[in-house]
Amino acid sequence: MKLPKEVAHYFPYDAVRPHQDQFIETVFTAVRDKRSVLIEGSNGLGKTISALSACLPTAVEKDLKILYVARTHRQHDRVIEELRAIFRKYSVSGISLRGRHEMCLNNAMSRSNFDAKSLMEACELLKSRGRCLYYKSADEQTYEYLYLQQQIAARPYKASEIQRVCRKKEVCSYELAKASLSDLKVIALSYLYVFDPVIRAAFLKNLDTELQKIILIVDEAHNLPETAIDISSSTLSLFVMKQAELEAQKFGNKDIEAFVNFFRSEIEKMTENISKEEIISPETIIDIIQKQGSIAKPREFFEHLHEVGVSIRKSLLAEGKNPRSYIHGMSEFLLRWLETLGDESFVNVISKYYNREGAKTAKLEIVALDPSKVTAPVFANTYSNVVMSGTLQPLEAYAQITRLPENTVQCVVPSPFPKEHVLSLVCLGVTTAMEKRASSMYQTIIRRIGEVVENTPANTGVFAASFEVLNSLISEGLENALSKPLFHERRDMTSKANEKLVAEFKDCGEKDGAVFLGVQGGRTSEGVDFPGNQMNAVVIVGVPYAEPTPRVKAQIAYYEKCFPKMGREYGYVLPAMKKASQAAGRPIRTLEDRGAIVFLDYRFATSYCRGFLPSWITREMKILPNTDGILAQEIQNFFKL
Repeated sequence: MKLPKEVAHYFPYDAVRPHQDQFIETVFTAVRDKRSVLIEGSNGLGKTISALSACLPTAVEKDLKILYVARTHRQHDRVIEELRAIFRKYSVSGISLRGRHEMCLNNAMSRSNFDAKSLMEACELLKSRGRCLYYKSADEQTYEYLYLQQQIAARPYKASEIQRVCRKKEVCSYELAKASLSDLKVIALSYLYVFDPVIRAAFLKNLDTELQKIILIVDEAHNLPETAIDISSSTLSLFVMKQAELEAQKFGNKDIEAFVNFFRSEIEKMTENISKEEIISPETIIDIIQKQGSIAKPREFFEHLHEVGVSIRKSLLAEGKNPRSYIHGMSEFLLRWLETLGDESFVNVISKYYNREGAKTAKLEIVALDPSKVTAPVFANTYSNVVMSGTLQPLEAYAQITRLPENTVQCVVPSPFPKEHVLSLVCLGVTTAMEKRASSMYQTIIRRIGEVVENTPANTGVFAASFEVLNSLISEGLENALSKPLFHERRDMTSKANEKLVAEFKDCGEKDGAVFLGVQGGRTSEGVDFPGNQMNAVVIVGVPYAEPTPRVKAQIAYYEKCFPKMGREYGYVLPAMKKASQAAGRPIRTLEDRGAIVFLDYRFATSYCRGFLPSWITREMKILPNTDGILAQEIQNFFKL
């Protein structure tokens, strides 16, 4: 298939990859017709350049902006790299946008532990007092400042590049980028700018446009439902309550101090007899506040808390301190509790857990159950939406859960990978099903992992169904059973520590190889690519079904009500299979990669589970008997050691 002539004007490469033209044609036609498109295309297809090239003709003709949302800074920068390739053929502008905290050049601000709202307020205070070296008011904006603004609007730039120039020129990179937004054609940014209602309102104001004039590209869209749930959910911990009590004491608010002390004690009592978590009636908390707390009008009192919190924030800000108020945070949670009262798309949870120091603590949560409350208002109002990922099937389920427009085009593009480059295996006789988690089962799993590692040229990735399974593999002697070094994730690992761990593992790909042990659904199994020898084989240990907690059961029940007979599939099975699919795709990132994918759980062999895996994984899938040595032989033959 030839590219449409309108797209060929922008597409920067001499040739298209296998099936890339189908992807481009589908997106171009949908956007031209002002329709949305839900499209699955595997790694190596070139989705980023395809989506940009397919959207630009309409964006330029209709004077629309393209917002390209993705999760990581690396993905945002990738958009700019592809835009630069287009720029060599056609003049187009764009930036990868980061938040105020990442863009800020003021050391006093960037090193402080501010939340986003506090940082914004502290920033405004410094600007108003003329205490920021980098900020230039409208009166102070020199010719050089305006020239920088014109430069940004002239070609594609990464956020880091804008920062480097601004540091030299002593200009605020965040303000400069913000001032340039209205002149840009393509902006790569975080999901929150578009899907968080509060952030979106401010962002569109800076953009000087409205949703109707935007083509929205959602990359790695399998993450969106979970992100939407997070945006709508809220938490109030015992720690925050304790800090609010101390804050009230410090500022002499006796009534608030007494209330928070009482409320914290009641929550502690409620969690004494629960094992992990329970769903509670939201009215229960209000009754306790009214009857035991003698607060006749809870809403009025919560608004009082809010006013005091605002006052404390202003006071701290005036002193040049972090304007964080725990009373303010608590008031916002309690007001949200009232707002969601009687709304079936929310559930109220009380839970007990261990903090990082290993001490028992508890929290209240308002848990959202309906991602479409966040996604639908966006999807219904843009000019067009391009929703894409390598793991979206079944498409109809995704469209229903996020409430995409009814006329959305749905398409699964075949994989560009040569069949001979992918070995897909399922081993019978092993499982991480709860009732089968015995030492003997883990020993069999460890033997199978060993067979893969011994016969893989360099690096092997192993992704377990949960940290419980990961820790059991460690305690059952996985490390001693391997001939290569083992790198493994830990539950409370910082992102920096994780990045260091991954980098050290990748380096082993150019040596004698190593093994990386992580969890499905973790940051490494979804957000990191391992091309070439960085990961030759991946082992998926178990189906990552969520623990059937009260909130998971509530999610299933809610979907069952919305989509009869599909509740368990939408709320339980699909999220697990998406995690497994993402982990399985780590070693196959380019058309040149050869990778072995080994599923260590007989459930992946069932037609039900296989139906949720991408077709490029299942098309040549082999099912192996529970016999030692057979897996080793398959891996050896594939890599021809």
